[in-house]
Amino acid sequence: MENAQVAAVFDRIADILDLLGENPFRVRSYRTAARTVGDLTERLEDLVEEEKDLTDLPGIGAGFAEKIHDILRTGTCETLRDLRDRLPAGLPDLLAVPNLGPKKVKRLYDELGIAGLDDLQAAAEDGRIRNLEGMGEKTEANILQGIRTVRTEAGRTRLKDAADQVEALGRHLDGAAGIDRWQVAGSFRRRRETVGDLDVLVQTGDRDRAAERILAYKPIDDVMAQGKEKISVRLAGGMQVDLRFIEPPAFGAAQMYFTGSKAHNIRLRKRAQGQGLKLNEYGLFKGKTRKAGETEEEVYAALDLPLIPPELREDRGEIDAADHGRLPDLLTRDDLRGDLHVHSTATDGANSPEELLHAARQRGYDYLAVTDHSKAVSVAGGLDEEALRRHAEAVREVDAGEKRFWLLAGVEVDIMKDGRLDLAHDALADLDWVVASVHSYFAQSEDEMTDRLLAAVESGVIDCIGHPLGRMLGQRDPVRFDADRVFEACKDAGVCLEINAHPERLDLPDVWCKRAKEAGCTMVVSTDAHKIADLDLIAHGVSVARRGWLEAGDVLNTQALTALRKRLKHS
Repeated sequence: MENAQVAAVFDRIADILDLLGENPFRVRSYRTAARTVGDLTERLEDLVEEEKDLTDLPGIGAGFAEKIHDILRTGTCETLRDLRDRLPAGLPDLLAVPNLGPKKVKRLYDELGIAGLDDLQAAAEDGRIRNLEGMGEKTEANILQGIRTVRTEAGRTRLKDAADQVEALGRHLDGAAGIDRWQVAGSFRRRRETVGDLDVLVQTGDRDRAAERILAYKPIDDVMAQGKEKISVRLAGGMQVDLRFIEPPAFGAAQMYFTGSKAHNIRLRKRAQGQGLKLNEYGLFKGKTRKAGETEEEVYAALDLPLIPPELREDRGEIDAADHGRLPDLLTRDDLRGDLHVHSTATDGANSPEELLHAARQRGYDYLAVTDHSKAVSVAGGLDEEALRRHAEAVREVDAGEKRFWLLAGVEVDIMKDGRLDLAHDALADLDWVVASVHSYFAQSEDEMTDRLLAAVESGVIDCIGHPLGRMLGQRDPVRFDADRVFEACKDAGVCLEINAHPERLDLPDVWCKRAKEAGCTMVVSTDAHKIADLDLIAHGVSVARRGWLEAGDVLNTQALTALRKRLKHS
């Protein structure tokens, strides 16, 4: 079990308690425990194996420590099992629908007998929800859109959560007797923002021994199929993993085939056919003779192509680009010199500017922007003009002793409903870096949102649009705006577009990144970190940038410190 899975159990308990109308303090205690577990940088399993006292963790008492041990052993706990018997099985699933909180879900159940997604969809389509006091036709339409969002993401796992599963599986497979080599393929290797099943290729000289090792993996909840060629298992938490045994002469061809995408593979097979060859998961063949297959490079070369990075294999022009020597030199994690969107204890962050500076230097960065919230985000303790001035002074005081590092005094300012910025222009103009973001009124029309963003871009006091689509994966749909107009305005004003690396955002998405690049925009890859551990989420932003065909020159925070100082108009 990974920490995220333990946290999910506590969150599920809190959801059910909320639906049952239980004591809010009890609900909050489970939310706190889930947050503590989810924020840990150490694995709970490792702490237990080292016989560490879990009650030393904040918000974790003896009762929660006992539940954690139970979850690590069984994948669940007695409290959750008991609570599930008190509600219809599908009722907690309704909480996944955007804007449906526990109170609304309970009303829908009590007054309309809605106990699952199918019931909810039928009630909304029949117009029964609009008759409830305080709901109306707009609520009904939003619910239907939310159901579509939930169903689209059903059976898929966010990239970060899948990466945690792969890391845990890797610890089990690495160095195991009988397993010579393994590789995850599929949409995970292409770094899609959500992942379905995990496809794992295993090279072994002893399949029986390798199978024994695989099946000893503790998080396996169900062995769905087991044969000489493939083992399919379902992990605690629901993710399916298909492990295929591959011989060395075919490993590269199998990598290519199982990495996909399907559309990319079809194009390659047609190319092979045009050369009188046959391409499949076992290799590239001329008749019965295998011409290539041991490595991907070998297969691509036999097709007169350079190796195409997995992130680009979506049939979006990558084969033609490879054919003509125009593949991009994709951004890497090592290209980034800093993070330009981080929150501190001044608002809703967990660490001080001093702690953030130290953590950034540990990661090899040359700069870091402290960008706490403006006053409109009252739930986060957003800053007004005077509080921002004092905070900027404090940040610059921390930065004063630095010669080879720059701690930027910044802000994440809200773009208000009418396009005004949440803080006075003179207060913003005094800062080193200004991120402007939409945090409210997401349902505005395309024209309204376009005008809203254009007003912010043309204000002359912002440097970047934060998480431009405002989406939350599986929770909130993206806002609508005229991308051509907004991107053109950003290019003209020198305003960057952010790739927010938070696993629930990954915004701008890959296809929008490619479009922004083609429009001449400059991007920024940032984490929106609220604690030090979040700084490491930058890798997921890099994955989005790579899928969007971005190179180092397309991303502002690849610039060296001196170049960045010259670039920023407020420096």
